[in-house]
Amino acid sequence: MNTTSFYPVLMSRDVPAAAAFYRDHLGFDATYVSSWYVSLRLDAFELAILAYDHETVPEPRRALPQGVILNLEVEDVDEVHRRLVTERGLRPVLSLRSEDFGQRHFILEGPDNVLIDVIQPIEPTAEYADAYLDE
Repeated sequence: MNTTSFYPVLMSRDVPAAAAFYRDHLGFDATYVSSWYVSLRLDAFELAILAYDHETVPEPRRALPQGVILNLEVEDVDEVHRRLVTERGLRPVLSLRSEDFGQRHFILEGPDNVLIDVIQPIEPTAEYADAYLDE
């Protein structure tokens, strides 16, 4: 298989508002915009937003996302937290903290119940270090 791209498409009740959230708060740029579909890019990463009730979605699957978490790995999670929470007033559903398994992170709720886990890798405790496989 010669793969050229692989990215999530999030179904939304309000495509323009969802796309604006990812553009305004996370820095994505739009690469395609219609009333029912928006394609976004951040560096080499892609994300798309699709109207959940659009005819291209099989009718039995026309529903808003459930149980979706997007991981956004950054170099300085404290800086991103300051910008998004302190300056812009977004409310985390999980406060900024360091985890023994090797992450400093916080979680925001984005449009349509999608969770966004903003992560900076940190050194794990000895208990978790062996779970990381050598590359």
